Amino acid sequence: MKKIIAVLCGLMACLSMASAAKKGNKFVLGLDDSFPPMGYRDADNNIVGYDIDLAKEVTKRLGLELVCQPIDWSAKEMELNTGKIDCIWNGLTMTEERTRKMAFTSAYLENAQVVVVRADSGIKTLADLKGKKVGVQAGSSAQDALDEAKDFKASLKEVVEFQENVTALNDLEIKSIDGVVMDLIVANYSIQQGKKNFVVLSETLAPEKYGIAFSKKNKKLRDNVQKTLEDMAKDGTLAEITKKWFGSDISKIGK
Repeated sequence: MKKIIAVLCGLMACLSMASAAKKGNKFVLGLDDSFPPMGYRDADNNIVGYDIDLAKEVTKRLGLELVCQPIDWSAKEMELNTGKIDCIWNGLTMTEERTRKMAFTSAYLENAQVVVVRADSGIKTLADLKGKKVGVQAGSSAQDALDEAKDFKASLKEVVEFQENVTALNDLEIKSIDGVVMDLIVANYSIQQGKKNFVVLSETLAPEKYGIAFSKKNKKLRDNVQKTLEDMAKDGTLAEITKKWFGSDISKIGK
């Protein structure tokens, strides 16, 4: 009986070690899966995007299995700190507050917070939105930028929060709201791909940079990802992926 128990215990230990090894080989990327072109679902419900292509190449070079994990964007820091995800890689703006709480790579793209309006709305400036309804994604850097633009926010009739930008833009199209505050890169891509009758106001609320965020307890993984991105910049892979999504190399790594 003792031998049987010993064998069973040994087998369980081996299974446990195999399970741990398998888990340890995974790279769990947290994202909002409705944030084109950074990360979103295609017509076949696959998660695709610029950030996903970068992560696929990085994890391949690091010998890790990429797992794309959709999360509640407003709870992204909690998901990271509890270890449910290894990083937030989804057009995440590097703010002073976020850099205090999370370990970021260097910026890999430059961005800005802008307002998208209907082309036939007659709205040309931020001042033209006085007394209007504006949408914004809850928990996003767009919301942070709007909160910081106190005079502009105070001039609005109402700020409507959405879970993601796609729904906000749909409401803009049907005239439920008059504008959407969002990332410039995402706005331009959405207008181009959706062929919507939208325009981006030339005035910006805030210039920004995108970075990849890790737990401060996981700086080694952050450093490995950073080094791999730098290698990709040197050998031209980063430029190739960036041109695929944006038509030109607007990446910032190694520049």
